[in-house]
This record gives sequence, structure tokens and C-alpha cells, in this order.
Amino acid sequence: MKFTMTPAETLAAARAPEPGDEGYDPFEAFDVGQGAEAVADPYPIFTEVLAECPVHHGSMEDWFGIESVSDVIAAGRPIANIYSYTGVESVLRDGETFSSSGYAESMGEVMGHTILEMDEPEHGQYRALLQHAFSRREMDRWENDIVNPVVDHYIDAFAARGRADLVPELMFMFPVHVIAIALGLPEADLPVFYRKTVELINMAKGPERGYVASKWLYDYLEPVVKERRANPQDDLFSILVKAELEDGKRLTDDEIIGFGRLLLPTGAETTYRASSNMMVGLLSNPDQFEAVRADRSLINAAIEETLRWETPLTGITRMCMTDSEVEGEAVAAGSFVDVSLGSANHDPSRWESPDRFDIFRQKKVSMSFGAGPHLCLGINLARMEMRVVLERLLDRLPGLRFDPDAESPEIVGLGFRSPASLNVMWDV
Repeated sequence: MKFTMTPAETLAAARAPEPGDEGYDPFEAFDVGQGAEAVADPYPIFTEVLAECPVHHGSMEDWFGIESVSDVIAAGRPIANIYSYTGVESVLRDGETFSSSGYAESMGEVMGHTILEMDEPEHGQYRALLQHAFSRREMDRWENDIVNPVVDHYIDAFAARGRADLVPELMFMFPVHVIAIALGLPEADLPVFYRKTVELINMAKGPERGYVASKWLYDYLEPVVKERRANPQDDLFSILVKAELEDGKRLTDDEIIGFGRLLLPTGAETTYRASSNMMVGLLSNPDQFEAVRADRSLINAAIEETLRWETPLTGITRMCMTDSEVEGEAVAAGSFVDVSLGSANHDPSRWESPDRFDIFRQKKVSMSFGAGPHLCLGINLARMEMRVVLERLLDRLPGLRFDPDAESPEIVGLGFRSPASLNVMWDV
């Protein structure tokens, strides 16, 4: 695979302010909106509130002192916060009572009608179609043709140096680069495309920019989709334009564009944070890191423990459609239900010492990818990318360890969580 821009050029272009918008960084604005500056570690509070009751009513601002994105989206509706593993799983598996349709009033405003806001049977029909694009066979092709070359491209830029900050120099850019190539987008457009998708998902805290970004992305993707209809290629958009629903119908241009606008932030943003968190967990526990280095079969355990220990996205939402109960607590019809994946993954009734990173703990399913009909569509892609980046770091950076001359990394944030930097060194 041939690259026309160096990693440094790609990063600089993504972070560079647009003309007339000096001083504004959409990535920083998104992190601030997700509580990166206000909440270093939400888990002590999650533990406290879970011990009191698995379901709490009211704004999360009461607990964390900041207005969360969920508080904004709820728009005055009663809010039920679900903190236990059992409660979270029961809500996510009951799509009839707890609907995903509420996303139509938030992300649907800027992404269009996507599977994010669909309920059954519509959701199942579209998911079955889209699942072909993320099959294990297709992920094998992505790994060989896209992910390995992209990860090596970024590591090539610093491998001989002996020191690097893995967040900006690798983790931040490689997942979005993978998605852009998979969609068949020009490399030169990657930086502005990434900026616009981040402005899109920050629409709750920056609605005007979110709507502008939505329009920009639609105008950018529409001719791409039309061109793939006329001249299919070996990319994800081409797969989608050729796919058929059970009744023989094909996806419309708007539906494919909506999926494209959804894929970038959901696929890239979470993977970069999960990969960063994985390296913090492993490097903070050198004995476990050495065990993985000596036995690559432990990589999958390291990935699953990372996703449980520090899931990159701590919560998702549902709408309660009828008067119901969760863990014996009443949830009224019309309530905005905030489902805490992070708290569920630290529920002490399911995991011993849940705040400890331990790749050797008993294997149990976490809530990191959700559950039920809306189980994350990109689950195979996320796991594969995390595995590849860890394998390539182990292969290419001998003696990888924290840089003792730099500050220790700190995973922060309330909604999305990851470190802002991850300074490491290795033997050259």
C-alpha cells in the first residue's frame, strides 16, 4: 500500500484550524464535552451509587458536578440511570420496552436514519444486510490489506527513535485511517473528514457545528456513493450499494451516507481510545505485559480485560416505552434511560476487585459492546485492530516500557475515556 502523506503531516493537517476558525480544536472540544477536564475517574462514584441502589433517578450532574451529554439529550425528560450489570443487560436485551428510537432526536438529527435508532423488525433487516460488510472473512481481508500496512506506516515514523507518544503518533490516527481506506476515500481528504466527524458526534455540546459538519459530510459522500453505483470497486461503499434486503430492496443513497457518517466516529473514536487504554493497562502491570510478550495467546485476554476495565465509551441510552421495572425499581414510560456500561463492567457482584487490571481473571462477558439486538456491529473489527496494534508493537519495539522522564499517563473522561498522552521508550 502506498501512502502519500507522512503520519506527522496527516496529524498536523487534522489538528490544524480551518481558515477563520483559529483557536478552535474539534478534538479538544469533544474531549471537554465528554468530561475529560472535569472527571479523572468516575469509577469510585459508580461504585458508591451502585452500592446504594442499582437504579437512580435524576441528572448525572448531581453526582459528577458537570452536565453530561445524556443530560443535554434528555431535554427535560425524567432520567433513569442504570448501574448494575444485571440491570444494564436486562435493559439492552429488552428492545421492545427500552427503545433505541430516542437517538432519532439526537444523533439522528445529524446522521440521518441509521441502525443506531432502529428497533425491530427494521433493525434486524438492516443489520443482517450490513453484517456482511463486517464478517470474519471480510475482517481477515481488512487485516491483511489495510490494518497491517496502516499500523506499520505509523510505527515506521518513530521506530528508530527509541521514544514516542503513542497517542498522537499512532493510536489517534490509525483507526480512522483504516476506515477511510475501507470506504475508498482519498488519503488527502482524511484530516478534514476526521475533523467533521468529530464535530458531528459533539453535536449535543456544539449543535451549530454539528449541523454544519453533517451537511459537509453529506455533500462530500453523496458523489462518492453515486460513483460506486456506477463503478463498483473493492471497498465498503461498493459492498453496500450492491447489497439487497430480504425483499429485494437496496439501500438508498441517504441510508448509505448515514452509515458512512455513523461508521467513522463509532468505529474510529472508540478503537483509538480502547487501544490506548490497553497499553496503559499492560505497561502499568509489567508482569502481565511480559506474560503477553512471552505467550501471544494471552492477547485476546488482554483485549477483553481492557474493554472491561476501561471501556472507551461508558454509557449508551434508551427510551422507556411503557411503565416498567429494572432491578425492582420503577421506570416510568417516557423516561430517558442512561445505561452505564462502565459501571456494569465494575459491578463487584460479578467481578472480584473490579478496579484491578488483571488479564488472568476468570473469563466473563462484559457489557463493553452492549448486548441484545444492538450488540456492536463492529465488534470483530475493534478486536482485530486492537490485536494487530499490540502484535506490531511487540514485534517492532523491543523492551517497550513507560518513558521514566515523562509524566505517567492518566485515563480521563466521563463519557469517552482514554489518556491524552502515552509516552514510551524501547531498545534501539
